[in-house]
Amino acid sequence: MAPARRDDDRIIETSIPSRLDALPWSGFHTRVVMALGITWVLDGLEVTLAGSLSGALKESPSLHFSNFDVGFANSLYLAGAVLGALGFGWLTDRIGRRKLFFITLALYLSATAATALSWNLASYALFRFLTGAGIGGEYTAINSTIQELVPARYRGWTDLVINGSFWVGAAIGAASAIVLLDPHLLGPDLGWRLAYLTGACLGLVVFVMRMWIPESPRWLMIHGRPEEAHAIVEEIEKSVIGHAHDPNQQAFPKIKLRMRDHTPLREVVRTLFVTYRQRSLVGLSLMIAQAFFYNAIFFTFALVLTDFYGIPADHIGWYILPFAAGNFLGPLMLGRLFDTLGRRTMITLTYGVSGVLLALSGYLFSVGALSAETQTIAWMVIFFFASPAASSAYLTVSETFPLEVRALAIALFYAIGTGIGGVVGPALFGALIDTGSRGSVFAGYLLGSGLMIAAALIAWRYAVAAERRPLESVARPLAFVE
Repeated sequence: MAPARRDDDRIIETSIPSRLDALPWSGFHTRVVMALGITWVLDGLEVTLAGSLSGALKESPSLHFSNFDVGFANSLYLAGAVLGALGFGWLTDRIGRRKLFFITLALYLSATAATALSWNLASYALFRFLTGAGIGGEYTAINSTIQELVPARYRGWTDLVINGSFWVGAAIGAASAIVLLDPHLLGPDLGWRLAYLTGACLGLVVFVMRMWIPESPRWLMIHGRPEEAHAIVEEIEKSVIGHAHDPNQQAFPKIKLRMRDHTPLREVVRTLFVTYRQRSLVGLSLMIAQAFFYNAIFFTFALVLTDFYGIPADHIGWYILPFAAGNFLGPLMLGRLFDTLGRRTMITLTYGVSGVLLALSGYLFSVGALSAETQTIAWMVIFFFASPAASSAYLTVSETFPLEVRALAIALFYAIGTGIGGVVGPALFGALIDTGSRGSVFAGYLLGSGLMIAAALIAWRYAVAAERRPLESVARPLAFVE
């Protein structure tokens, strides 16, 4: 069975995208969700540990961190994620999605294990930087693969739930912290080290799970390997519907592509900032707003509870568990609306509501109207909406640009958004908390609120209605031939 009809050595006519989109949901897609979602579980574990362990790091006999030291190390983690996303994102578009899975995972595992052996601020910050680089590299390959393997009608909900699985990791991290930071069980300098080893051990499971995931047939098709792409699609069809479709006998829409080895950087830049500059504005706005909003607040979650509410460091996990539940339920319950009501409506709604609620709760915090418990409930409600909002930023960037630049687009916008919003946020909030002034912290909350509301307005004006549409109709491949 011919994979596609070739007009010459470099032009191919294929129905592979439409065949992938025609498939019903199956065990194959569930395995993809599980194997790729584990990345966000790991990231949630890492971020939660960093937040939960801040009190323990300050009390550690060997480290004696200040609030600024904690914020500085967290900012370096995000800086590593930025550089890792850029470097590995470029490689993902060049050498494929699947190879990067294992390279980035190996970096994450080794760096996380090394963090447990840190002996001072410099070593801890370096290992956190490398851990972030591994996680940042995972973002690009995984978001690209989600878009290219999942049928169009399920794409929005699936992407949001996978990104929302970050909070499953957050819950694991919080539960680990409750046990490992209990002073009656472990010493003050041992618990936080074992907590980081928890992440490394969980990551080992991923190596086996990643064996389930094939290379993206869409990527193979454009990069001159149509026979491999066809063989993978046949195997997927057999596992889903029991037999492979015959593209010569069944009327699947076809597209004509000119195969290429790589996409020059000049063409990437022109695509992102000339051809699709309006979409780039939307992607950047969403990424910057959610990065500041999330990282500034969550990385300093424990510091607010300990410094302003007097919660002991070993009790922080109890407050993170309900917070994580709200964050996971948001994408789970609202995710399908992104495929039914549409991207533009839901992105605007979730960003706008998150911003307004943060400003309101920030005011109540500033006047001392909240307790530790009511503060946590307020954050639960806010992030019920903010979690699908943040996930929709990745969804927007990964589905509204051509396949050849998808991974690098995710990496670039993630890098800029995290560089502006994420790296600055934790250090800024750490400094604001160090002042001991509720008014200063409220000013930081207002900044995050303003960014979210501005992003909501931009999305309402310019966001693309990509729901239930094939990727190739949302953004035609650069290799498309008329």
